Amino acid sequence: MTETITVAIAPEPTRVRLLATTPGRDILKAILSPVRAAHPRAAATILEGLALWYQQRLSVVLCADELGNSSALGLYDDLGFGHRTLHYEVGVAFAPRRCRRRELRGLGDFRDLRELSLLETVG
Repeated sequence: MTETITVAIAPEPTRVRLLATTPGRDILKAILSPVRAAHPRAAATILEGLALWYQQRLSVVLCADELGNSSALGLYDDLGFGHRTLHYEVGVAFAPRRCRRRELRGLGDFRDLRELSLLETVG
């Protein structure tokens, strides 16, 4: 039986942080350029690629903010419902301060995204 993979994504004004975990371990940490610099299908393509790599559907937690950085990723609809595809299912977490305010050191501190991932696996 495969372990569930949860991907937490936090789009911020100057970067996008991504944390993919299974229970007990990180499998991917990334800091990407801001959403405004990305292709409209970039987020979906990354998630599809990760799902194909591990050959399983992903559980995605999108940390949405009031600035609209999250909507540019194209992972949820106009009503705020996350997209569901063959490769992933997106849940939207509205927690602007927790997702934006922490500074990264080195590759960084992903505690806030890890907490969102844990909430997704429990719920």
